[in-house]
Amino acid sequence: MGFRRRLNPLSNLLILAYLVRFANHFSFAYGKSNGTQDSVTPINHDLYHTSGALLEEIESLVHRHPDKLSIEKISGKNKGYEAEMTVVTYCRNRKENDDRTKLRILLTFGQHARELITTELALRLLSILSEEEFLPSVDRSTLNRTLDRLVIKVVPVENLNGRKLVEDGELCERRNGRGVDLNRNWAVDWGKKEKDYDPYEENPGTGPFSEPETQIMRKLSVSFEPHIWVNVHSGMEALFMPYDHKNTTPEGIPSKIMKSMLEKLNHFHLKDHCLIGSGGGSVGYLAHGTATDYMYDIARVPMAYTFEIYGDLKASSRDCFKMFNPIDITSFNSVLNDWSAAFFQMFTIGVQQMNGLQPKAIGSSFDNWVSIDDYLNGYLMHRKSRYGKKMEVLDLGLQEIRTYFRLFLLSSVLLLFMFCSRISKSTRPIVSAMAL
Repeated sequence: MGFRRRLNPLSNLLILAYLVRFANHFSFAYGKSNGTQDSVTPINHDLYHTSGALLEEIESLVHRHPDKLSIEKISGKNKGYEAEMTVVTYCRNRKENDDRTKLRILLTFGQHARELITTELALRLLSILSEEEFLPSVDRSTLNRTLDRLVIKVVPVENLNGRKLVEDGELCERRNGRGVDLNRNWAVDWGKKEKDYDPYEENPGTGPFSEPETQIMRKLSVSFEPHIWVNVHSGMEALFMPYDHKNTTPEGIPSKIMKSMLEKLNHFHLKDHCLIGSGGGSVGYLAHGTATDYMYDIARVPMAYTFEIYGDLKASSRDCFKMFNPIDITSFNSVLNDWSAAFFQMFTIGVQQMNGLQPKAIGSSFDNWVSIDDYLNGYLMHRKSRYGKKMEVLDLGLQEIRTYFRLFLLSSVLLLFMFCSRISKSTRPIVSAMAL
């Protein structure tokens, strides 16, 4: 108290400014090291559901439309860490869920915890599929003819544990409940680190599929065998196809088909705002161990995508909610409306492209189609087996062998060092006695 009185007003202002600057610097440094960066913009609860409320609303939606929607909860556990995932299946006639002539689509949202807008899009899509909401300027009877040919699985919140951390105030958290980036935990090129590797942002885990969340998603992809996979993120506006771990796109006709779909979506529904191409070639850095690269290379999904649906590039890097999520109702609704339209257009294009690729389907009813799987097996011969289950086992086996080999080399070096040290210590007294 006395110290303050002896300072003149200018000194008070200078010290106050210094203290504020120091406090901000300390808060940022401390927050980053603990995964709780200070943020400028809080979660807008007038627009965004909590994860619990969102899942409750989805469950209610399913219960109101049991003829079209079904729901299951899948849980997993690894070394004391547990995760649970809700999966919703849509089929316009639920009795046809297992019809292998239908186009199968797997959509996942909320893989990164801080990207709340993606989970809101999941809810909007399910509401439209159930016919409780409608797309403007879209004829429902025409849309239903497309939906008759589809089975869609939706994972509305892939990273539930991480999402709860965000809701508790860690607004910059993107990892799961024990600090692993789920989009670096897959088997393709797992564990490789670039020069700009950030352990806080990109921790790949102790090995490929070390996390229950990625284990669940892998099992889901193997059992469902999707023809189209979309991993939905936010942070920018982009439509990415493989690859993320290298600066190139796949070769051949399947790659051209994927790119053609993205160009149509971007032009007709997204105002040409989106980057298009490989994630590794467009986003500015390479990402290793991603879900989309695994789905394309190992699971053999013909069309594997990453959609980035929103990003505020002007936001501060510490203002994570604003950077990854629209904060006003106009932008919020615009994102959901535009991307809902894009997704349903993707469904239509997917069916049309499969029609064009399968000559037997021309001039015949859909009921007379051969299995899409049988057709794709022949059409994509150069990509070996359609789903590559044997390749998956081999790939995982090789990954584990490489991991154990590295551990073996490390332990061998340590043992050799300890052995040499012990020999060195035991020989010194002998040399001394001989000298005497």
